[in-house]
Formats: sequence, structure tokens, C-alpha cells
Amino acid sequence: MIAALSLLGIATLARSEAAELPVSEVAPGIFVHSGTIALMTRENEGDIANIGFIVGEDAVAVIDTGGSLREGEALLAAVRARTSKPIRYVINTHGHPDHVFGNAAFHAEGTSFVGHSKLAQALATRGPFYLDNFRRIMGSELIDPVKIIPPTLPVSDTLTLDLGSRHLTLRAWPAGHSDSDLTVFDEASKTLFAGDLVFLRHIPVMDGSLRGWLNTIGQLAKIPAQRVVPGHGPVSDWPAALDAERRYLTTLLADVRASNKKGEPIRTAADRAGAAERPHWELFDDYNARNATAAFSEIEWE
Repeated sequence: MIAALSLLGIATLARSEAAELPVSEVAPGIFVHSGTIALMTRENEGDIANIGFIVGEDAVAVIDTGGSLREGEALLAAVRARTSKPIRYVINTHGHPDHVFGNAAFHAEGTSFVGHSKLAQALATRGPFYLDNFRRIMGSELIDPVKIIPPTLPVSDTLTLDLGSRHLTLRAWPAGHSDSDLTVFDEASKTLFAGDLVFLRHIPVMDGSLRGWLNTIGQLAKIPAQRVVPGHGPVSDWPAALDAERRYLTTLLADVRASNKKGEPIRTAADRAGAAERPHWELFDDYNARNATAAFSEIEWE
């Protein structure tokens, strides 16, 4: 028992001394860590997505937790360096590993995990694959401590969370970037955490519905935000931040439709669709062919 308590004490001390993740205060009480525009690797420890937290008068909400437990612990250290208020909510904007692999760092009594009503099923279906795949890519040391934690507070439409004189409006969206996209709008600062429904510099990555995503962009533009924290890329003015993404997705859809109309095989669409957009995006060659293939399958029978 003594040995077990000693080990627990060592683990707690190590956790409390985790390196602090660098964050910027983009508006009063709104803190953002900007991830590297890259693929998840052992070297970057999965630190590729924008994540952050919002501090109210009574409590804190964390928005996504990063691509490894180590990153999640560093985010927790950043929170604790700025406030001792309880972390009441951890909000996952969707279920991709670079946004949820740090969840276990915040798994504590009194903390609710919030996500789209379809997020639990998405994590249950894909979680084991994500862990196996990234264990190969990033190594066991980084991935073995990761725990897949589903939401305890699901959102099927909209939900308002009160942090104390600070209200967050959460909205669940139809399939677009993924099938579990959720946005967070802070009314006090007019800041929108858009998750991966918004990409800047990093090519958009589609894992849901191209047509659905384009429709969602039209609805997103109506949110009265002043700035957006995208899932990837710099914090930017709103709604101008949507322009490049809208252009890419519209081009991709038009090219795939043209290829399908000509009777060209899916391989041709994967090679050619969206090619004019290559100069405008980082990681284009890593994701565009996959986007085009998914889009071709979506519109093949329309």
C-alpha cells in the first residue's frame, strides 16, 4: 500500500510539473495554443491542432486537448499557470486524434466532457484504429497512455454553458468535415472556436460530406463573431477566414462533378481534382487526393 501511494505521489508530482504549453491570450480570458501545420509524428508529439481554454468568473472550459496525453498535460499546466478555477468542461470539437488524444489529462471529478451527440459512436468505432495506427507512427511511449474518453454531455443541437458571467453557445452540425463537428462561440469576446470546420493555410481535410460542409460554411458565416480560432492555421478575422476554404471546396466539388460527368475513373479524379488549388495550401499532396476520392464517392450517384 505504501509503495502504491508513493508511486501515486510521484505520478501526481510529475503531472503537476509537466512543461507548460505556450498559449496566447487572443481576447480577454481566451487562450489559444497554435499547433504546427504538419502530420502527427513522434517528433512533434501530435501537437498539430489549435487547442485552448476559456476562463469565466467561476470556471474554465477547455476546447480540445491535443494529439497526445503529454500535450494534454502541458495544456493543463498552462491552465493552472493562469487560474486555479475549476475546469468544469472539456469540449471536443470532433473526434480526430489531434484534438482528443490529450483528454485523459483532464479526467477528474467534476469535469464534464462535451461533444456532438454522434461523437461517442465515432470514438467507439474508430478509437481502436486510431490508437493502433498512431502507436506505429508515434511510438508506444506517447500512445500507450492515451485513453479514448467519450462525451458525458452530448449535444444534438445547441447548448449554452455558463462559466460565470461568460456564456458559451455550442452548436452541433450535420456531417461536414466529420460527422461529429461542434463549434463553440464565446458571446463576451465574440470569439468562435470552429474546430476543423475551418482551416487556414493547412489544406481542408474531409472526413464527412463535401456538400454538407459547403452548406455548413454558409450557416457558419452568419455567426456574429469577430475572430475565429480554426482547427488549423492562424487565428483570423471573421467571416473573411472562410473565403479560401470555400474556394477550395467549391473547386474540388466542381472538378469531381466534371470528372464524373465525363465518365472518368475515380483515379483520374483523385489525380486532377482541385489541382489549381495546390499553390494555396500546405500539405496539399498529403490530403487532396483523399479528399477527391471521398468527394467522388459522395457525388457519384447524384
